[in-house]
Amino acid sequence: MHAALYISKTGLSAQDTRLAAISNNLANVATAGFKKDRVVFEDLLYQIQRQPGASSSQSTELPSGMQIGTGVRVSSSQKLFTQGALQTTGEALDIGVNGRGFFEIMMPDGSSAYTRDGQFQVNANGEIVTGQGHILNPGLTVPADAQTITVGQDGVVTVKLPGQPEPVNIGNINLVDFVNPSGLQAMGGNLYSETIASGNPQQSTPGQNGMGRLAQGSVESSNVEVVEELVDMITTQRAYEMNSKAISTADQMLQFVTQNL
Repeated sequence: MHAALYISKTGLSAQDTRLAAISNNLANVATAGFKKDRVVFEDLLYQIQRQPGASSSQSTELPSGMQIGTGVRVSSSQKLFTQGALQTTGEALDIGVNGRGFFEIMMPDGSSAYTRDGQFQVNANGEIVTGQGHILNPGLTVPADAQTITVGQDGVVTVKLPGQPEPVNIGNINLVDFVNPSGLQAMGGNLYSETIASGNPQQSTPGQNGMGRLAQGSVESSNVEVVEELVDMITTQRAYEMNSKAISTADQMLQFVTQNL
């Protein structure tokens, strides 16, 4: 097989994966708390035909040698946890994180998951939950007769009750952070789970120990930049076309050889 055919095939496969990541980013441009993906490439093994630095004579050495690459592959996909814009909604239980940190969510099996999506609601028991019904951890219960709910920048949650002159504290919302947020495993549903790569969760009060502050009445938008993704899409398309052209050229060269020899 002509080496260029296989090399270009790896290029087509890599650009296919990149386009899939771009498509997922664009599909989630309006998803609250979504963090875009970036595909990371690496070159494959090299065929060393002449070793750099090898002796070309008794007193001379090869300055560069001869190394032929064998293509490219996708080595990883990385979540970019840059800050998304905070969009004001005015809803009492819409809570955005301005800075580092995740909300901790209690899953039905008792495990913990983490999210940047702060669109919370209240279930039939008065518990603060996500849109999928998963309970915010630590759990907070809003009294049925609460007139207003206030969430401070430091996570203190108070409610105004009838007949009470002062707001009543019902608990605190803490944030969790990781040494390597890109090592979290995306679960779908705007949720992430801890892995060995992410490190252990570090819980703290919002605004302390490097944690971001909470913004009540706001939702963090997706950090996807549409124009940037469209430019990347054009680049991917052109790279795909050039790899296809290389395959076509190699085929024409083989055709010439078979027809003229």
